[in-house]
Amino acid sequence: MDSPMMLPTIFVSHGAPTLGLTDCPARHFLDGLGAELARPKAILFVSAHWEATRPTVNSVAVNSTIYDFYGFPEQLYKISYPAPGSPELALTVMGLLGQAGMVGAIDTKRGLDHGAWVPARMMYPDHDIPIVQLSVQTALGPAHHLAMGAALADLRSQGVLVVGSGSFTHDLISFPLSGGRVDAPEPDWVNIFADWFDRALIEGRTDDLLDYRQRAPEAVHNHPTQEHILPIFTALGAAGPGVKATRIHTSTTYGILRMDAYRFD
Repeated sequence: MDSPMMLPTIFVSHGAPTLGLTDCPARHFLDGLGAELARPKAILFVSAHWEATRPTVNSVAVNSTIYDFYGFPEQLYKISYPAPGSPELALTVMGLLGQAGMVGAIDTKRGLDHGAWVPARMMYPDHDIPIVQLSVQTALGPAHHLAMGAALADLRSQGVLVVGSGSFTHDLISFPLSGGRVDAPEPDWVNIFADWFDRALIEGRTDDLLDYRQRAPEAVHNHPTQEHILPIFTALGAAGPGVKATRIHTSTTYGILRMDAYRFD
């Protein structure tokens, strides 16, 4: 069990919005993940589904549940995850980013998109832990997100769990290959990329990771756009210097979504 005053940082693959309703290994992993960690005082989610031109945090009393998707079963739109917000944590995040020379912004209306509430609901179903979201800035790339995480490293000692939420692979263009089957087999190009990225993380090859689009095989195939891999860089940076990466889950949904998760400490 982790010390409540020095939590790891986490990267999770949040999968399709229906993950919490799907019988698959990734769902069962996330169902048990919260119990594996010391209870945080608050959570900062860095979600691939909130893109902004500069680092932006939400500051609300209670988070609304954002249904940022369409065409899914009606049951999904009836789920609510009204976790409290934390204006205090939002200000702390802005202050830490400001000390690192990053000009941020605060959004006083936005709630939680499915990149946050889907995994949060499985990890902490009682929705009783304050949650703040931080946007990604896709155009600024991996190095920016690693630096953004590094600026937030002090949060670990404050009992704040930093969670990067994205997808280890995310080529939705190839989704038809799955035939809609959650247990569809992975194409070789999915595993080739995921295996390279895993080794680079475990071996601490930060320069390779930052240049993954040039150095990793099948990188652009698996990430036509970068927003779903960028949260892993923020989680990595927020763990602080001398970080060790540990893969805590690996599985695949729909053949093309590797659902790997990591802890950094």
